[in-house]
Amino acid sequence: MKNTFIELKSGRMIGRGRPCFIIAEIGNNHQGDIAVARKMVETAAEIGVDAVKFQKRHTESLLSREGLDAPYTGPNSFGKTYGEHRDALELSVEEMKELKILAESLGLVFFASAWDGVSLGQLLDMDLEVLKICSADLVNVPILRQAGAANIPIILSTGMSTLEEIDRAVAELKYFHDEIVLLHCNSSYPCADEEICLPVMNSIRERYGLLVGYSGHERGIAPSVGAVAMGACVIERHFTLDKTMRGTDHVASLEPEEFARLVSMIREVETASANWEKRVFEGEANVAKKLRKSIVAARDLRAGMILGPGDITVKSPGTGVSPLDWDDMIGAKLLENIKKDKMILWDMVSAVPVKTVIRPEYGEKVLSLFGAS
Repeated sequence: MKNTFIELKSGRMIGRGRPCFIIAEIGNNHQGDIAVARKMVETAAEIGVDAVKFQKRHTESLLSREGLDAPYTGPNSFGKTYGEHRDALELSVEEMKELKILAESLGLVFFASAWDGVSLGQLLDMDLEVLKICSADLVNVPILRQAGAANIPIILSTGMSTLEEIDRAVAELKYFHDEIVLLHCNSSYPCADEEICLPVMNSIRERYGLLVGYSGHERGIAPSVGAVAMGACVIERHFTLDKTMRGTDHVASLEPEEFARLVSMIREVETASANWEKRVFEGEANVAKKLRKSIVAARDLRAGMILGPGDITVKSPGTGVSPLDWDDMIGAKLLENIKKDKMILWDMVSAVPVKTVIRPEYGEKVLSLFGAS
């Protein structure tokens, strides 16, 4: 992997060895209401996420005339036609700029996904430090090229996509640069747990040599936490103030309390994953003294005896000679009388010569002592 991390203009790092970049995907869950959008940004900052993401659409550039005029009268509709519905959920460019100022004043990264070329141009004029390309546009070559040419980091979701389609998208973007994060994603809303397929993150990482994260649409939070344990450097989840609000995304979104719990659990997993070295920590060493065992006399023993297997046993605590040295203790000569249950320490015995023999039951070489009884 060429890039182990990406540095944004604000100085925030995304990548391996850095804290997971947690995105609250507000999308259109503000219902087209700037007051709700402001509240969502402020709440996201309180929760402790790193970024808020919105969606921007220029309806006439996004939809054909047929799409604009298509009837849309279901329970989640905000207009009689799909075009009217989409327009009702849009924030203006000026409102988006206001939200960017608010988010950055609260220490958040602000960015958005553009669903058409006009919207992408509007977002680029806002001097964003990162762009998002949604799963729907992974196959949209003009958008990929327009975004790549902007020469800023790109987060690309891979829902609904075959590996061959991802191949093409990555190739288009890499023509310009490789500051790319690929988000493993299933675009079902909500996504069934058995269709999440978290190990695909490893396949994507190996195939493209790029940073990899996870965009989740599950109802719970466990898969998102698991993704971090598997190396996701970005987690994106939809965010809502209330799952019962009208709209299709709310059901797959997290409310503030759930999102706060997710952030907390991600940080716990990061702390638990920080050390890759297998070692015995001080607390464990203290436990070992109490719970492990030492070699002790199995009965009263006389000075001058050569110890045999029946003369010794193992009992707690583990502050004496370890049972790992059992074979070395067998055949040793006692230098003093030892009462039953008393630990046998090395200064109480005189070691005898050793030779290498084969133990048939193990089929391996071990050390055996001369004179063992």
